[in-house]
Amino acid sequence: QVQLVESGGGLVRPGGSLRLSCAASGSIFSINAMGWYRQAPGKQRELVATITPGGSTHYEDSVKGRFTISRDNANYTVFLQMNSLKPEDTAVYYCRGWYREGVVLRYEYWGQGTQVTVSS
Repeated sequence: QVQLVESGGGLVRPGGSLRLSCAASGSIFSINAMGWYRQAPGKQRELVATITPGGSTHYEDSVKGRFTISRDNANYTVFLQMNSLKPEDTAVYYCRGWYREGVVLRYEYWGQGTQVTVSS
């Protein structure tokens, strides 16, 4: 019912910037939080950043101060501004939306992923 579509990935040099976008459509009322995850080749998927309906944000330590997650509530779109990119940021970045009732996760949706490559 919910579709998440990421865009904005690409090839950048170290120190460069990219802004990723994730647009949600469908039964958007089944989502009350969104976030970005990434997975590098041969590595486990890891959390990058999350944002709640109230606007609270959380960042993985390695990206804190460099990445910023934000949202456009009217358009149900979440963004990830990535600055000072490093080669170790290279990964497929995935958008995730979920709905939690208290501590119970009821719904979870993933985008198709967008490739970010940081290389000189």
